[in-house]
Amino acid sequence: MRSSNTSGVTFVNADIGGELTSLRITGARITSLGGKSRAADVVVDLQGDRVLPGFINAHDHLQLNSLPDPAPGKRYRHVREWIADVDARRRSDPEFESGVAVARDERLLIGGVKNLLSGVTTVAHHDPFYPFLSDARFPIAVVSDYGWSHSLYLDGEDEVVGSHRATPRDWPWIIHAAEGVDDSATDEFDRLEALGCLGPNTLLVHGIALDRARQARLQRVGAGLIWCPSSNLRLFGRTAAVAELAALGRVALGTDSRLSGVRDFLDELRVAGETAGFDDRTLESLATRDGARLLRLADRGTLRAGGRADILILPARSRLATITRADVRLVLVGGIVRYGDGDLARRTAPRAEWAEVRVDGRTKILDRGLAAQLSACRARESGLEISNAAWRAA
Repeated sequence: MRSSNTSGVTFVNADIGGELTSLRITGARITSLGGKSRAADVVVDLQGDRVLPGFINAHDHLQLNSLPDPAPGKRYRHVREWIADVDARRRSDPEFESGVAVARDERLLIGGVKNLLSGVTTVAHHDPFYPFLSDARFPIAVVSDYGWSHSLYLDGEDEVVGSHRATPRDWPWIIHAAEGVDDSATDEFDRLEALGCLGPNTLLVHGIALDRARQARLQRVGAGLIWCPSSNLRLFGRTAAVAELAALGRVALGTDSRLSGVRDFLDELRVAGETAGFDDRTLESLATRDGARLLRLADRGTLRAGGRADILILPARSRLATITRADVRLVLVGGIVRYGDGDLARRTAPRAEWAEVRVDGRTKILDRGLAAQLSACRARESGLEISNAAWRAA
């Protein structure tokens, strides 16, 4: 849903960092904060609604979000045991097999929608960068400049070292590591260090088994940790102690996928707050600035002139640990309204096209092209109701 007005949109009475101010966007970029609107601008009075940079989900497996938990309630010592259960269910459970049989692009779409509805505008996908992820029809931005390995235990040392060496130093290199509670999980950090795979662009996903000494070594080389607390608690009953690394800006937040984690990024924020006792300011940093810095995304994660117009608008005085996706007021991805409340969307993009939908029982609006894709998709986003009449209407 793109506004036809090329002059710009100016939000006024926007709560940014506790101060009521203005924010102006033109096209895909933020052009000013605290300035005045121009004569031809669309001016939208937010009346104190809270404005944040769009969230950055630092770790997701987008194609796995429509699949069921393979062994609800079961706990593990190392993630390889859980992977074995996933593989076994894929071969023996008709429901699971049916989910996997859905076209990959449709499953990727569900993963993108999951993120969009929870205020995420950029996601790091820990798998190959499939062509659909760069398609203009995909709901959100997906990190494209990155190197990755799955893990030492699946890929082997030679492949891991080769991937690390092939990754440009100004790109993040991402790997699952220390995902478990046994000695082999702890040893993975030491082995990566011995192989020369720890450096300023290294991002370890999970890190449950890292003690304080290993976390200090990670911090000394300038590496970072991507934290997925809900997945860790579900599979292992514990998660990494991240307070010290988070205080240094070395932690980003990820959701893993619904195969092991909670429903969406907002639920992940709630779990993060409850688990680590983080306040709203810290949660915001994990979800925006810190994620952008660790993923080397220079044009997002903060609201500033010249930055990408990835914007999340929440109700006035809302708190991240309690907000739900039905509460989200508006999500703009690269300056385009994708999801939110009808009153705010129609003022922001007065000539745009959208579909009226229901999200968890609440009436919302969604980009009409996205609604059409979802209506034709075999996989479904739970809690999202789309009528054919809504997206086909002019």
